[in-house]
Amino acid sequence: MNPLQKNIRATSTHIARSFTRHFASKADAEVAKPYPFSKNAIILPSSPEPLPPSLLKGTAIMAHVKNTLPPPAAKELLSTLFHPSHPSALRPGSIISLTLAHAPTNFAGVLTGVRHRGPDTSFVLRNVVQRTGVEMRFFVGSPEIKDIKVLTRAGEKGTKRMRRAKLTYLRDDASKMNAISASVRKAV
Repeated sequence: MNPLQKNIRATSTHIARSFTRHFASKADAEVAKPYPFSKNAIILPSSPEPLPPSLLKGTAIMAHVKNTLPPPAAKELLSTLFHPSHPSALRPGSIISLTLAHAPTNFAGVLTGVRHRGPDTSFVLRNVVQRTGVEMRFFVGSPEIKDIKVLTRAGEKGTKRMRRAKLTYLRDDASKMNAISASVRKAV
């Protein structure tokens, strides 16, 4: 075994130990049930699920993180609306309305781009608010997003399909953005 392989094995062992330490939390101790014959003795719950052998070897870490990191609602959005090959995926030019947990509670705008980065996927909405162009970036996995409504899909029912992945040119063309913002107001 060469020094590089030893280093990789030591690193993977360290990662496995840190994962087990990280996932053992105080919440588990609070859920522990008292021993029925003594008020002072506490039975700790069973240990967390053992890590898969691939993680112990130091491989497939990103696949494990991708499956365990996002909450279930975000997983559903990532696999449908924001998955590039899904038939109902959102395309740039679609008009979307968001309901958020904080102010502003509602925001509607044109989808100007999607940044596909697995659990860290984000998208940008643009609208004209009081004659000022406003762009907001939202992360799909954010707990602040309560609801996403698709008002109009790009390329459906007489709407024009945009030919670019990022619609940054809308920043410069006020006439196009005014027309789009008028359609956003109609749709909302």
